[in-house]
Amino acid sequence: MRDDTRSAIAFPAIGTRFFWSGMGNLNRRLTAWCCFCADSGDSKEVDLAIEACGTVQASAEIEVAAATEKSLVTSRLIRPRLDGLTTLRFLAAFHVILFHLKVQGILTGGPWWYQNFAGIGYIGVNFFFVLSGFILVYTYSSDDLDPKRFWTARFARIYPAYVLSLALTLPGFLFALQHLNLPFYVWSQQHFTLAAFSTLMLLQAWVPQGALSWNPVCWSLSVEAFFYSLFPFILRRTKTSLLRKLLLGIAFFSLISLVTSVAYVVFHPDGAARINSSEVTLYWKNVLSFNPIVRLPEFMVGMFSGRLFLSGRVKDQLGSIFILCGAAIIATLTAIATRIPNPLISAGFLSPAFAAIILGVALQPRWVRILAFKPCVLLGEASYSLYLLHSFVMEHAFDATQRLPHGIRVMVCVVGAVGASLICYLLIEEPGRRFLRPKTGV
Repeated sequence: MRDDTRSAIAFPAIGTRFFWSGMGNLNRRLTAWCCFCADSGDSKEVDLAIEACGTVQASAEIEVAAATEKSLVTSRLIRPRLDGLTTLRFLAAFHVILFHLKVQGILTGGPWWYQNFAGIGYIGVNFFFVLSGFILVYTYSSDDLDPKRFWTARFARIYPAYVLSLALTLPGFLFALQHLNLPFYVWSQQHFTLAAFSTLMLLQAWVPQGALSWNPVCWSLSVEAFFYSLFPFILRRTKTSLLRKLLLGIAFFSLISLVTSVAYVVFHPDGAARINSSEVTLYWKNVLSFNPIVRLPEFMVGMFSGRLFLSGRVKDQLGSIFILCGAAIIATLTAIATRIPNPLISAGFLSPAFAAIILGVALQPRWVRILAFKPCVLLGEASYSLYLLHSFVMEHAFDATQRLPHGIRVMVCVVGAVGASLICYLLIEEPGRRFLRPKTGV
């Protein structure tokens, strides 16, 4: 048990001792009353005093039992922050930035290992899905989660920055629909009202050809919204601390993701020649990449990993091993990325590796405590805004600095995206969350 958790339990215990001390003083006074009544020879007074003593003793036992139970519940629900995981959010978002620097033609060069690593930067979104399941279990694991209040809290968390990103990207989206004849926008041109409505309602990921409408990166928020809608109900049905069941859950849902990806490669419904295609208009490839049900197993892996962490059945000493094993898998994948069919990478193939890294960092080995450095944590807090805004900011920053050397232009793009995310987090995301969230905690 960690020191801060011990403290959470110790404070109620101290209060209980003070309670018993006060009850002891009261009990001694009643005993003295009994003795005085006995000396006076008044039998009725003696009976009344004895009854009062018994009542006080029983009340004390009930109060202490209630206080003890309340303290245990409090110690379960109020858990310390895992700042290392917050910093991991920034690292995952930055991996996505590297991917878009490459596909947007901003930074296309570099050594082979960088090209491979940036080329699979979309796996940062996979990481977010696993981390989301883990954090929600860690934060909300209780018997009395109110679904409506949870959904309100989640809406307050994601929607203010989401709307800002849509407002910023709307002019470019409309211009592209009216003046650019690109396959990327064909579906949105033909179904503009549906595309706009589904995006505003966080439903675009359910439409394979329209998942990337408006602000393309927002498709993952549509998937997360589906996860949030199910979470209160799944939480109750995954309540277990048995090591065998937890490991089986992680393995089972990881296998589902793998089987789904392998099935696409084997049956190639979009055509054998297009298995590794980067086209975004392939119907079944889009189903595999964006459909919320297809991505649900990644979230479930995160939930079972969160349950595993809370069960206390994983020794703290294993944290470094988990991190190194997960990192080794990602490094191996980076080295051979060009030899692996793209669908195997993009749809949950790495969920176990991500779960291992998340669990390892949550166990807080000493050498990863640098991730709890406050500036790193702040970047992690702003990573959601960074994810939503980076593509828009980088595109405009790169176009606005055409006269500068290329290296400086790239730097301006990255620094501009990070700076914009911090501004959005401090001025839009957090104030909006405080305004919209439930008045009492969930």
